Amino acid sequence: MIARYLTALYENNVKSSGEDVMSAIVPLMKLLTLALIGLVLAHPKTQIIPKATFKLLSKLVFALFLPCLIFSELGESMTVDNLAHWWFIPVNVLVSTVVGCILGYVVVIICRPPVQFNRLTIIMTAFGNTGNLPLAIVGSVCHTSDNPFGPHCNSRGVAYVSFSQWVSVILVYTLVYHMMEPPLEYYEIVEEGVEIVEELPVNNISRPLLVEAEWPGIEDKETEHSKTPFIARVFKSISSVSQSTVPDIDLSGESGERSPRSIRCLAEPRVVRRMRIVAEQTPIKHILQPPTIASLLAIIIGMVPQLKSFFFGYDAPLGFVTNSLEIVAAAMVPSVMLVLGGMLAEGPNESTLGLRTTIGISVTRLVLLPLFGIGIVALADKLNFLVAGDRMYRFVLLMQYTTPSAILLGAIASLRGYAVSEASALIFWQHLFALFSLSLYIVIYFKLLTYIPL
Repeated sequence: MIARYLTALYENNVKSSGEDVMSAIVPLMKLLTLALIGLVLAHPKTQIIPKATFKLLSKLVFALFLPCLIFSELGESMTVDNLAHWWFIPVNVLVSTVVGCILGYVVVIICRPPVQFNRLTIIMTAFGNTGNLPLAIVGSVCHTSDNPFGPHCNSRGVAYVSFSQWVSVILVYTLVYHMMEPPLEYYEIVEEGVEIVEELPVNNISRPLLVEAEWPGIEDKETEHSKTPFIARVFKSISSVSQSTVPDIDLSGESGERSPRSIRCLAEPRVVRRMRIVAEQTPIKHILQPPTIASLLAIIIGMVPQLKSFFFGYDAPLGFVTNSLEIVAAAMVPSVMLVLGGMLAEGPNESTLGLRTTIGISVTRLVLLPLFGIGIVALADKLNFLVAGDRMYRFVLLMQYTTPSAILLGAIASLRGYAVSEASALIFWQHLFALFSLSLYIVIYFKLLTYIPL
């Protein structure tokens, strides 16, 4: 009798574990299938669909599909109470970035990449894909009938991911933008490599798909100082650098006709003036991209009940507009994965970063950082920072530590003319290896989340 009971218990546990594993892996296999379709369609040997078509598709994702998805789902879920409960989602982005930067610095110490790529190593370890890929994973997970997240799975998941994107965008267009400027001591070498890129026509289809995958029209965003070591030139002496290669920057801000001691005492300090010059050159205006605008509109409309009743609800006067946006938004997940497959079809670029550093960044980003994420989310749960009984809330927080480096980093590297091939190669290998690491950690997350009651 006891033996029969133990056998039945063992079989039930094995069956339950097998079902948990399958429910975690099947959604990722769906995404993998879509990516493989995109890879076959864009592969150079088949060329069933030209690269230009994938670039147009990426523009549609960026300017239409993604904003429609964010507005329709985040706007319906957003309320004043939810805003107060969701505060840890953007904070978690900052925490994951700080932890990633620390781990990236450890990778620099251990792997010893070429000196000019130290900042690249830290950035590629710290900044993960917090937008398109998590949205695709959430959509695929919630498409499964036996998902562990309960009703309204997709709407809540998309709302949580969308609510975190504005923090990532601000970090990318401020901190990442300046950290990826060409190193001053290697400026001449970097400049020689950049000239080839700058000579490409604006509409040249030979520009890698990776560059435009998450920032279409990047070539229109280049400024006078985007491909120069601007901060280094402002804050450091450039006497040892060729003036023909690195032109000086006027820091005086004054006419020079009169410079009495009294006027100089009233002038702003030199450090403050230099900080102001750097701030003026920060492309903060690029933050207002279509997905960010959609997030802001959704938050504003969702928090004002009178406005929300016009767009969302069974008898909303403008409900037909929201329904139309939902129809368009349904194309976002398959389009993102097709573009990702087209990006992988191009293959990795040649990199001078070194095999040891490439492996170090990939292992740290995809294997070690998620372990820290589990500990941080568990600690936040113990401190009652998280929404009680919400598995999807915790799943999105954990995914912020698990995804590969953001594809947008490749676009920023191209814009700044810094380590373009190295960033492209790292993103390629990380997304390839992420097929295995994501599978492993999604299984682990599903097992952990089953202990949280709905």
